[in-house]
Amino acid sequence: QVQLVESGGGLVQPGGSLRLSCAASGRIASIKRMGWHRQAPGKERELVAAIIASGHTTYADSAKGRFTISKNKVGNQWYLQMNSLEPEDTAVYYCNAVPWGYNEGGWWGQGTQVTVSS
Repeated sequence: QVQLVESGGGLVQPGGSLRLSCAASGRIASIKRMGWHRQAPGKERELVAAIIASGHTTYADSAKGRFTISKNKVGNQWYLQMNSLEPEDTAVYYCNAVPWGYNEGGWWGQGTQVTVSS
């Protein structure tokens, strides 16, 4: 089992920045892919960014050029640096860890609220 805890959400003005952090504990070696998803009111949860052990990253089109996902060497912490935030980025952000042998699902954090508003 893996436990995930997010931090770093909050209220920010349009054009501002936030950095989200995810701390993983438990069977870290079972994690294949680390990622961030978000869910806005009335919308489905969507992938924002993901990173694998090699460092290869994937971004949603809405995140490209503005968001950066990174991780530490151990692989038990990963981050989402969000710049040039827009009101459309308002959502609950969840960190996710996908285990080896799977392409989706896995473990989820409790979510952290990001609100972009003036």
